[in-house]
Amino acid sequence: MDAGRSVFLVGMMGAGKSTAGRLLARRLKREFLDSDHEVEQRCGVGIPVIFDIEGEKGFRAREAAVIAELTARPDVVLATGGGAVLDPVSRRLLAERGTVVYLHAPPAALYERVRQDRNRPLLATPDPEARLRQLYDERDPLYREVADIVIDTGRQSVQLLARQLLARLREAWKLSA
Repeated sequence: MDAGRSVFLVGMMGAGKSTAGRLLARRLKREFLDSDHEVEQRCGVGIPVIFDIEGEKGFRAREAAVIAELTARPDVVLATGGGAVLDPVSRRLLAERGTVVYLHAPPAALYERVRQDRNRPLLATPDPEARLRQLYDERDPLYREVADIVIDTGRQSVQLLARQLLARLREAWKLSA
C-alpha cells in the first residue's frame, strides 16, 4: 500500500469510524489515532465534561487543533470526531494531507447504534433522534465535499467493512499514482 499516505475517516457518530479504523490500521500496519480520544487525553476529562465547561465552541477549538496536529503525521489511520468537518481549516487539512473516507450510514441506523450511549453531549436533548437527523442534514454535504471515497457502512460486519475499505483504498491509490 501507499507508504506515507494517511487515511482519515469521517462520518457521523455511530458510523463505525473508531471500530473500522482500528482494524484498518492493523491491516495496513499503521498507527491508529482517534481525535476524540486525543482531545480527552489532553484535557484529562471526557467530552461531555468539556462540553459542560467550555461549550461546543470550546470543544471545537480543541478538536481543530488536534486535527491539525494529527493530520500532519505520516502513515496513520485517523478516526475523526463527527463534527471535525465543521471547521473549514480542518476540512482543508484532511483533504490535503491524506485520503479521506466518508463512512456513511442513514440517520435511523446511526440512532440505533448510539441511542444507549450516554457519552454523546449533542444528543442530550428531549428528542435525540430528531437532533441526530438535524446533525446528519447539516454534516452530510460537508463529509461528501471532503471525501475521496464514500462507503455505506450498512449492516455488514466490521471485518467485511475493513475489506471493502482496503479494496477501495488500493483502487484509489493506484489511480492517483
